[in-house]
Amino acid sequence: MNDTKRITEGALMTGVYLLLLLVIIFTPSIIGSILILALPVPFIFYSYRYSWKSGALMLVAALIFTLIFATVFSLPATLFAGLGGIFLGGALYQKRTAYETWAVGTVGFSIGFLSIYLSTQLFFGINWSDEIRNSLNSALNVTESMFGGLLTSENQEQLDAFRESLSMLPDLIPSALVLVGIMTAFVAQWLSYKVINRIERNGLRFPPFRELKWPTSILWYYFIALILSYVVTDENGVLYLAVVNIFVLTGFLLVLQGFSFIFYYAEQKKWSKAIPAVIVVVSLLLPQLLLYLVRILGIIDLGFSLRERIERKK
Repeated sequence: MNDTKRITEGALMTGVYLLLLLVIIFTPSIIGSILILALPVPFIFYSYRYSWKSGALMLVAALIFTLIFATVFSLPATLFAGLGGIFLGGALYQKRTAYETWAVGTVGFSIGFLSIYLSTQLFFGINWSDEIRNSLNSALNVTESMFGGLLTSENQEQLDAFRESLSMLPDLIPSALVLVGIMTAFVAQWLSYKVINRIERNGLRFPPFRELKWPTSILWYYFIALILSYVVTDENGVLYLAVVNIFVLTGFLLVLQGFSFIFYYAEQKKWSKAIPAVIVVVSLLLPQLLLYLVRILGIIDLGFSLRERIERKK
């Protein structure tokens, strides 16, 4: 009886996924872009009910039916949604906390993005690094040709410096994949909570952002990458790319930690909820100065147990 129910629900969730995929393919781009975020939900729900192994079987079925009813170009989307959904649903099946589930889902979606990146490069001959670099250079060349007569020597130097900084963007593709994976996992998990709570009357939710706290090991990765960034100078080496991407990712996580502490401190001081929100907005508008300070705040919070000290003092 249980096997029959599992197979029936698996077929139903596969059908729901295919329906979403076909709607995305045949509807305007705006609606399709929104629905893309819902693609992993059937995989999440099924893996949450019956573990990641059942979710993996559903992914195999979804890949086959995608090839039959959709196009071969839809296979990367199915692979991406399926891997991320299986990781997220498996974490929910194991009763992990919301932020642990988010971290596991990030790994799944990052692997999905990496699979798309490698498969398009292998089967379709698309080199994303060269494509991004050529697109940026073309845009800058057009801008320079349009305003060439208005550029002073100082402006030209600034443009050249900007061009040089943009040339590093393709090296940050791994970090970009993980950052997009973080955001995609959050949205997919939030949507899954809504579906599960509606169907099973559960109370799944994200804890308040002020309770977010990363493992202390993030600090070690950050400082090791920081030190190696001064030691490793070969910009074409694999080690350099790894160091740069680890430094960017851990720095981003420490910024989130700093923002979380700001919300925590505002709660402790009974400030208006608008104050930490305004701080976040202003920090994003002035990133070169304020985000650096927020990152330092995150480092202090993690490294010196700042919240525990506040609790003891209170």
